[in-house]
Amino acid sequence: MRMRAWGVVLGLAATPAFAQVIPAPAASAAKNLATVVVSGELPGPGLWKVSRGDHVLWILGTLTPLPKKMQWQSKQVSDTELAAQAVLLPPGVKMDAKVGFFGSLLLLPRLIGIRNNPDGKHLADVLPAADYARWQAIKPRYLGTSRGVEKFRPMFAGFKLYDAAVKDAGLDDTDVASELVRKLAKKHDIPLVDTSYKFTVANPKQALAEFRHGSMNDTACFEELLDRVEHGVPRMQARANAWATGDVDALVAMPRDSAEGRCTDAVTGADFARQQGLQDLPAKIMQSWMDAAGKALAEHRSTLAMLPMGDLLAPDGYLARLKAQGYAVESPDAQDAAAAADDGDEPAPAGSAAR
Repeated sequence: MRMRAWGVVLGLAATPAFAQVIPAPAASAAKNLATVVVSGELPGPGLWKVSRGDHVLWILGTLTPLPKKMQWQSKQVSDTELAAQAVLLPPGVKMDAKVGFFGSLLLLPRLIGIRNNPDGKHLADVLPAADYARWQAIKPRYLGTSRGVEKFRPMFAGFKLYDAAVKDAGLDDTDVASELVRKLAKKHDIPLVDTSYKFTVANPKQALAEFRHGSMNDTACFEELLDRVEHGVPRMQARANAWATGDVDALVAMPRDSAEGRCTDAVTGADFARQQGLQDLPAKIMQSWMDAAGKALAEHRSTLAMLPMGDLLAPDGYLARLKAQGYAVESPDAQDAAAAADDGDEPAPAGSAAR
């Protein structure tokens, strides 16, 4: 689920009294990613069409990070959104803690050090020697001599390193496409539908204590994040270029980032998650979005939705689930080929950016 599950913990740590929407974390990044060969105004991929009868759900697959200087503009997306009766927001998690404003202030002292290893341990104490040696070799390049991060749990340390590498490479984790879709919806009063899975933490003090003192097997997640930083350049370049130019075939062929599953497993398998009943969180997130999509398809003739590209195209992802439920699903390239055939023209080449 593109590591949205770990955001449950971050949401609790940030503002426990208020609902938290989990952002879609990034794909892969490393040093020198500013060399990605895309620039100027680019359309991104076309829309996937999901339909039953004359009711259509159009899906935009989003991607992060992308080069900072890339400008995304898609006439197909804006025209489709303006004709839609609703926009489905990406899947995620919303967490509510049953405390008021002053209750949240009382919780703030308990948030200090929530990212840290229990019992004052450092990374050197909890990581295998080989992993810690890799960390020591990579860390100075992006984090300098920072000592505070040495107290972090491996997963949090890995994400801090990854975030620094993304910024250093001239990339931006902002979900540009999603932001523009939201702005257009608000400007034209198109309803934005929250698809998040919602759960309530009845006793936030206890939940914070469970997380601070509980165990988390996040070594595998940490290792995958180190791999991202060390070896992610070619994969990131290829993925960013494919998305920017609308090369759907290339996006489909690319393997998923293995850090996603590893980091989700680390959180959902932690003591905190088990005690809060969140072991099957990825399935609950997906089901919440599927329920919202089914409702939109039943009620509206046209709906626009946004999904992270990895979740959209995975063999067990959202398109596969929609097909299994009997909806007709057409890729952007299939739609281009059908349109060309109707016009009596030759089909556009696979992956064509023309929309």
